[in-house]
Amino acid sequence: MKFCVCIKQVPDVQASVQTGRMVLNAYDASAVEEALVITGDAGGGEIDLVLIGPSSATETIRKALAMGATNAFHLVVEDASSLDSNAIAHMLAEHFKGHTYDAILTGKQSQDTDSGLAGSMLAELLALPYATNAVGLKATGNGLEVTRQGDSGQEIIELPTPCLVSCSNDMNNPRIPSLKGIMAAKRTPITTTEAKTVAPVTLVARTFPPAGREPGVKWEGEPEEMVSQLVQKLQQEAGVL
Repeated sequence: MKFCVCIKQVPDVQASVQTGRMVLNAYDASAVEEALVITGDAGGGEIDLVLIGPSSATETIRKALAMGATNAFHLVVEDASSLDSNAIAHMLAEHFKGHTYDAILTGKQSQDTDSGLAGSMLAELLALPYATNAVGLKATGNGLEVTRQGDSGQEIIELPTPCLVSCSNDMNNPRIPSLKGIMAAKRTPITTTEAKTVAPVTLVARTFPPAGREPGVKWEGEPEEMVSQLVQKLQQEAGVL
């Protein structure tokens, strides 16, 4: 089975916004891991990576290659900050017109915008059956069996190939690349092309870190005294009593 996994370089949400550290989107890492598991269980297969982003995103691509992916395509856009889900979906659709695949996997959303729209838009542009928020995948004789998380529980959907699935990061725990994988990834050629950008239909006016929370209040003393202080705060400051 041949998978094409769309990946993205995003700011490290575990670090301060000001550090500028960029990493592989966690949802995309789960999609790569699931493709590796399925191709391994099936006794072979091929996994292509596709990334839209600046030249500096090469290191992110190599991290996914080090996990075990086969090939990589880098659609270079030096300033991708203005690209919205619609633009990304159209650019990926143009790329996939020249490629064959059994399944396209995407993360269900990206850690920077959390919009979660590009996967379903891409499926519509390519006229593919698709499922969202997958927490499990299994290869069948005719396609993929998808376990997806819904609002009130899980449901199982069988998709014929070719198809598209957006993956949750609850699906698995992505592997840490081995030294052998890292060395192999350094030797793997990345097909690089200058991407033809598509004008976005939405505009991001600005981005900024969330406001910090005020420090909490800690009381010490006898229980009766602390309860009295708490009730006073709730009445006079919070206005909830």
